[in-house]
Amino acid sequence: MSTSKGKAKASQLSEQDIQQTYSRLQSDLQTLAGKIGELEQEAEEHTLVLATLDEALEKEPGRKCFRLIGGVLVERTVKEVVPALRTNRDGIAKVVSTLTDQIKAKENEFETFKRENNIRVIQRA
Repeated sequence: MSTSKGKAKASQLSEQDIQQTYSRLQSDLQTLAGKIGELEQEAEEHTLVLATLDEALEKEPGRKCFRLIGGVLVERTVKEVVPALRTNRDGIAKVVSTLTDQIKAKENEFETFKRENNIRVIQRA
């Protein structure tokens, strides 16, 4: 029953609609993948900074450090900055996890769309 709905839906779409939807889904996947890459890199940078600051936290928790907040460089202590960086890194990890779930759902939607519309991608050499 669901296949007949899929075929009925496919027959209602024009070639141009199919092309536009295909391009949109492809673009959505690329956008999500790019954002995940950016956020993973940012999380890695947080991890590197935390590795350095953890050493300072043990030896000199009151040591001055500077942090860029909203384009403004502010002076803080290592003791104040480390928890905020951990919170930020953990928040970034949660967003990456959410985006990963979204990209999986979008990939499934894309594969279903290709199957329902009988789309086969031809690789050029």
